[in-house]
This record gives sequence, C-alpha cells and structure tokens, in this order.
Amino acid sequence: MTDAWKWDPSLYSGSAGYYARGRAAYPPELATAFAAELAPDGSGRLLDVGCGPGSLTLLLASSFEEAVGLDADADMLGEAARLAALAGIGNCRWVHRRAEELPAELGRFRLVTFAQSFHWLERARVATAVRGMLEPGGVCAHVHATTHEGAEGSVPRAEITELVQAFLGPVRRAGQGSLPGGTAAGEPEIYRAAGFRGPRRFEVPGRVVTRTADDVVASVFSLSSAAPHLFGDRRSEFETELRAVLHRANPAGTFTERLGEIAVDLWH
Repeated sequence: MTDAWKWDPSLYSGSAGYYARGRAAYPPELATAFAAELAPDGSGRLLDVGCGPGSLTLLLASSFEEAVGLDADADMLGEAARLAALAGIGNCRWVHRRAEELPAELGRFRLVTFAQSFHWLERARVATAVRGMLEPGGVCAHVHATTHEGAEGSVPRAEITELVQAFLGPVRRAGQGSLPGGTAAGEPEIYRAAGFRGPRRFEVPGRVVTRTADDVVASVFSLSSAAPHLFGDRRSEFETELRAVLHRANPAGTFTERLGEIAVDLWH
C-alpha cells in the first residue's frame, strides 16, 4: 500500500448488499479447524475486526459466550445483523467503529480475528491495541483467504478485469484514492513488532463452488476496486456490459470456480 493512500468511509460504499452473495461463504471446515486448534468451550469472547457482513463472525459465534463484530461501514453491520437474525444467532454484537479506535472500552477477548481486513488498517497501531485486549492465553488469528473469486474456473475473470479498467482506468481504485502498488503485505513483521509470538499456521483446503451470473455480478460489486459508487451514473451501463460478458462466456449463466486454500496464522 502506498503512503499516499488514506482510508475514507466510501471504501466499500454500496457493496454491503452484494458482499454476502458475491463472496463465497467460509466453509464449516474452517470452524472445525479453529475448534481443533483452540478448543473453545462456549465461554469467553470473540472480536472480529473489519467483520464486514459477519462472514467469519457468524461462523465462529457459537463457540463463544459473545461475538463482537467491528466495522467502519454501517451498511455492512446492518447486513451482518440481518444475517444473524435469519440464522437465529443471538449472541452477536455489532460495533460501528474504525479499528484504529480500539480498545474502545470493549473489554478482553479470547480470540481476535482479522479476515481479509488487516491490510486496510493502520496495522502497527491496531496490532498493538489488539495485543492489549487479549485475555491471558488469548490468540489473534489472521485469516488469509480469497472469497470473491477462485484460483481457476469458468468465470471470465480476465475479461471482467478489463471491463472494470475500461470504466475506471488501469490503476486500482480504493475509496476516493487508488492503489497502484496494491494493498500492504509484511504482516509477520507487524505482529512481531507489536509483541506477538508465532505464528502457528493451519490450513483448510480449497473447494469448488458454483455461481450464477447474479452471484458473479455481486462478487464484482463486493470489491473495493469495483464498489458501485465508483461507477457514478455509469453503474447501470457497466452492469449491462458485465452481464453481456458473462452471457457470452456461458449463456446458461452457471459458472464453477475452484477456490484457493484458506490459511490461518495464530499469533500468541
């Protein structure tokens, strides 16, 4: 991530309604793997930082007395609350704040998770704050995953990327700014500098998912680099051309993708 890029509230503006449909759900095997590693007993608390619509929060909530999802996007939290109600999950609390405001009087946690969110944050500041929020023996989990697209499959991702660039330009957009060099890497150094030990890694194999054309459209609008607001008054035009690309690729409107593995780094 370049030094010039600054977070702003429009990063995922308009994406919340597309996120849960467009992103492949974390599989039950991920919750099973967490349980095998951490042996939760239904007590303690979970904090999911940058929770979005609760994709990971809701998967892990039953292993804890309380699950807290924190996000800077109010629409994402509204979607999370809606999905929690649909699933009958009643032990979640949704907090509308930036991660940089932590600890925010939220208390102590047995597990803190970052799932596809850490790279958007002031990482050193947040990692230090989170370390101080862990109860004795608590763990911070960094989830490496790509859920909007597969590593291979029948979705014409290259053509979709070209179409996005035709509308928005060749440089990756992000909120009101851009990321010509992509998002930040180097997480291990950040965690260690904050005083964490590790990591210990576990992995969950990838799987094949089937998507409809509507799912693929949602996957595109779920991205910060193609959030609906970025297209302005050309949003409908973009969606029409996107659907045309998908129809040419498969008139039946059904696509398969093999997702990459999910890797989780546990920091103590």
